[in-house]
Amino acid sequence: MVADPLCWYIPGVSGSDRPILFVDVDGVISLFGFDLKGADGPQPPGPFHFIDGIPHCIGIDAGPRIERLQDAFDMVWATGWEEKANEYLPHLLGLPDLDLPVLRFDGRAVFGCAHWKIDVIDQYATGRAAAWIDDNLDDECRAWAAGRAEPTLLVQTAPEIGITDAQVDQLLAWAAEQAAA
Repeated sequence: MVADPLCWYIPGVSGSDRPILFVDVDGVISLFGFDLKGADGPQPPGPFHFIDGIPHCIGIDAGPRIERLQDAFDMVWATGWEEKANEYLPHLLGLPDLDLPVLRFDGRAVFGCAHWKIDVIDQYATGRAAAWIDDNLDDECRAWAAGRAEPTLLVQTAPEIGITDAQVDQLLAWAAEQAAA
């Protein structure tokens, strides 16, 4: 493990020319806000799992969608879950070899927005093209992305749906554009 104030650890490739993909968990992989009224009503969008005593609905197609992104990006967890993302999600997503760097936010998590992540994401992404998928992207996040010198893509999910095939396609097309540039 490499000591880094931004990460719990940095496995794998350094000096990669692939773009970085910052991946949030809540609202992207762990879904909430969906309607389950009535016994014959809509079904949850995935199975529930207890993580540290809290039920989380993990999107049924999240694993295959994350897997599709692995070859095009250097992926990084950018979530208040921090190290718990690697502790729980690889198994739940059916991706046992998924082992991503984890950004440290040192208790700065604020529910309902994502701009509290910007400083750490900005430092980690310095000099590299970067995409960020999150359900709580706000005007501060968009201003940060617009002001970066490096190519930057923000992809916002709906927390009751999470990451979609269309968003994966958008991310892959953008990564291919970066590789061609």
